[in-house]
Amino acid sequence: MTLVRHFAWTFNLSLLSLALTTLAAPSASANTRYISDELTVPVRSGPSGGHRIVHRGLSSGTRMQVLEVDEGSGFSRIRTDGGTEGWIRSQYLVAEPIARLKLASAQESLRRARADLAAEQKKVQDLTQTTRQQNSANNNNQQQIERLEAELAELKRISADAVETHNNNLKLEESNARLQDELDDLAESHAELQNDSENQMLMIGGILILLGLIAGVAIKSRPQRSAWN
Repeated sequence: MTLVRHFAWTFNLSLLSLALTTLAAPSASANTRYISDELTVPVRSGPSGGHRIVHRGLSSGTRMQVLEVDEGSGFSRIRTDGGTEGWIRSQYLVAEPIARLKLASAQESLRRARADLAAEQKKVQDLTQTTRQQNSANNNNQQQIERLEAELAELKRISADAVETHNNNLKLEESNARLQDELDDLAESHAELQNDSENQMLMIGGILILLGLIAGVAIKSRPQRSAWN
């Protein structure tokens, strides 16, 4: 809205300046004159009231060029923009447009300035609307970027967890393999001990049997005593 007020203020200044210039500026040509605020002014063929009238009357505000001025008679030879040429009394000529023409010109300038202002305000409104749409799109894009960044961070965290889990699994597999090797060694040792124990038992049994046999032989070899003894 600040931009709109700026344009409005600028155009109002331009409009005021244009109106003042239109009202105050002199004619572009020093020889340009206008019929003053009289109803009509007759145009004659010569510089006197006795000459023939070539035009019954130019309305007030008619624009014309002064071709010649007769100071003695008080007449001026003129040519209108429409091509009418002749003599009229110099007293009816003024250097500036009459108030009615000034007002009409100022009103037309005002109308054009207002139209230009409305067009600029429309441009500002369109630009403001476009800016709002761009800001909304930027906000949506920013939200989408933040959401994607959050998703990426979560994926990185999951990936890091997966890598750590994989490393832990490798360590567990190594520990499992080492424990399995130790278990195999223990089983092998146990089997060897069990074999040694069985061999020892067999040896002890054999020794006991041998001792029993020796004892039996010794008992049989002893001399028998008579019943009298």
